[in-house]
Amino acid sequence: MYPLPLSATLNYMFLKKGKIQREVHGVKEDVMNMIAPQMVRPITRWPFFAFLGGAMFCLLASSTCHLLSCHSKRLSYIMLRLDYAGIAALIATSFYPPVYYSFMCNPFFCNLYLSFITILGIATIIFSLSPAFQTPKFRNFRASLFFGMGMSGAAPIVHKLIMYRNQPEALQTTGYEILMGALYGLGALIYATRIPERWKPGRFDIAGHSHQLFHVLVVAGAYTHYQAGLVYLRWRDVRGC
Repeated sequence: MYPLPLSATLNYMFLKKGKIQREVHGVKEDVMNMIAPQMVRPITRWPFFAFLGGAMFCLLASSTCHLLSCHSKRLSYIMLRLDYAGIAALIATSFYPPVYYSFMCNPFFCNLYLSFITILGIATIIFSLSPAFQTPKFRNFRASLFFGMGMSGAAPIVHKLIMYRNQPEALQTTGYEILMGALYGLGALIYATRIPERWKPGRFDIAGHSHQLFHVLVVAGAYTHYQAGLVYLRWRDVRGC
């Protein structure tokens, strides 16, 4: 083969460099949005990081529970309580980005909603650590408690839509939040009703049972909320109040 002319080689190198830069830019975009997207009027990131911390704690607690609960009856008892506490932490911290960034220019409502969800989350965690909460007869009550805790976010979402009904970011984040709530709610419903193993006992013992589907839907809901958080950050960094 004959070597390519110098001009063709340079053109190839330029096109290759541009492709690599576009790929790197796509990877960096979410990180830059999280740290300081436009650097125009960067706002505090703690609500977003609180949500990420709650999500990571929930998934870590759940994976630890599944890994170690078979060790002994005593350790299983501790791990199950930790698992429920992680779910409550995820739900509570999920409220922080939408509430803070929606009402950051209205401190009264911001503090009101944040205080309410924080107190409710702490109460749920304490109740989750109660020994009586682990008995099978409380299975439906557990699902209802977490589902109700998640649905309590309807008030700030409706309030946000009233205040910013002409803002496209408000509609976009609301769409993400509705999808997130639907995923969490569906997961809780599947967990409580034990679908599909209740229809064909033994068929889904290894794969496809309700607890696995529940975890898949929780991860999907958390990722949806992560995308909503990025929209909030871009919105407030650029426009402020």
